[in-house]
Amino acid sequence: MMTLANKITLTRAALSIVMFLFILLPYGWARLVATLIFIIAASTDWVDGKIARGTNTITPFGAIVDPFVDKILVAAAFFAFVGIKELDVPIWAVFFILLRELMISTLRVIAALEGKVMAAERWGKFKTVIQMVAVGTIFFVLDVYHLSHLLTGCAKNVCIILFITLQKVPYAITAIAAVITWISAISYLKNNWELLKKSWSLPVCK
Repeated sequence: MMTLANKITLTRAALSIVMFLFILLPYGWARLVATLIFIIAASTDWVDGKIARGTNTITPFGAIVDPFVDKILVAAAFFAFVGIKELDVPIWAVFFILLRELMISTLRVIAALEGKVMAAERWGKFKTVIQMVAVGTIFFVLDVYHLSHLLTGCAKNVCIILFITLQKVPYAITAIAAVITWISAISYLKNNWELLKKSWSLPVCK
């Protein structure tokens, strides 16, 4: 029987897809809804971990799938953001973020084939926090942009000024997230180098 924590993890994966679709809709209200979905989905990452630890129901499935679902959530947001010209999210930074995630996910599979579960490291957890903050910040800038078109009067003018002030933030914060993401990649590779070397070597015949 699937644990409650794992059900929440899978729910986060489903919310990631819904969020992605709402971001793609070229309407202000849809992207405001996408922001709300992201907040809910991101909060479930803390909830499922707390439940799993509190009820002593940590499973191999959860240990592997939970960080993978985090990657889906972040990747879905960044992919959608790249297509929104008002944000100027650098595609090169998104590419390097996704490249790192695929590389470390492959390393996790290699560890699983060796009968090991590769636990999240401090740098990995920090990377996830930075990515979530980056996505949340970009959502904020996007929402300010759309509110400048939805509101009227003084509120509209405030949103226009705020958007102009924050216009370069999406580029900068995505670039910062990419750098930190690769610092965490180097940490994982360094700490699991022996496992990696073993995976590409021929088995020793006895």
